[in-house]
Amino acid sequence: MIWMRAAAFFDLDKTIIAKSSMLSFARPLSKAGFLSRTALLKAGFAQVYYQMFGADHDQLEKIREEMSQLTKGWDREQISRLVEETVDEVVSPLVYAEALAIIDEHHRAGREVIVISSSPVEVVEPLGKYLGIDRMIGTRSALDSEGRYTGELEFYAYGPGKATAMEELADEEGIDLSASYAYSDSLTDAPMLQIVGHPVAVNPDKELRELALEHDWQIMEFKRPVTIRTRLATVPKPVPVISGAAVAGGLAAAVTVWAIRSRRT
Repeated sequence: MIWMRAAAFFDLDKTIIAKSSMLSFARPLSKAGFLSRTALLKAGFAQVYYQMFGADHDQLEKIREEMSQLTKGWDREQISRLVEETVDEVVSPLVYAEALAIIDEHHRAGREVIVISSSPVEVVEPLGKYLGIDRMIGTRSALDSEGRYTGELEFYAYGPGKATAMEELADEEGIDLSASYAYSDSLTDAPMLQIVGHPVAVNPDKELRELALEHDWQIMEFKRPVTIRTRLATVPKPVPVISGAAVAGGLAAAVTVWAIRSRRT
């Protein structure tokens, strides 16, 4: 008999961190010359909008298509280094204390913690390492022979793509999805929530909240962004709004679209 283990899968934006991961790097990108002042201002407005309203499927699909073409020619290593060098100052105050508490609980229970986000892997991997996540899955862009973006995507970690990636990983690593957990804020992540035994809607949008109520999924509200350096003293226990059977991206690419548009003007 093959022994199967459980895991915990987390969306990133508005689930572990309070804002859009990619938009949060707007200022460092501006300092490095990737964004104009106009693009930086637009990114700030986008962050506020995303914080208040999120993004639906049509918006995210439009952004994906534009991002794929408009990022053509960017150097992957340069972006990766920039994110790694600035991740502490950018992300530290944005992390939900409740998410950190749950991640710690899963680690203590022996479950692998996996972040799966539609944000670029160049952002997701350094951020995940910073947070002590075991494994990170993000959107991968195709590269040319010089390591620059070609304008095409190799893998889009969004919607059904997330569920497919989770199922493939489960087959490869012997993960029992029926015993695993998944956390997300958006209806676009319904596929990843539906394939695990313990789905949790975190700060859910209206549509996901309705789906969670319909299926008796657990609903949780994360409200306390904290600084990583002081998290041991401030991490509270998460409070479920609606108890289900279990205990416990999105607009991020928009900054890239505005960035390149602004550089063209």
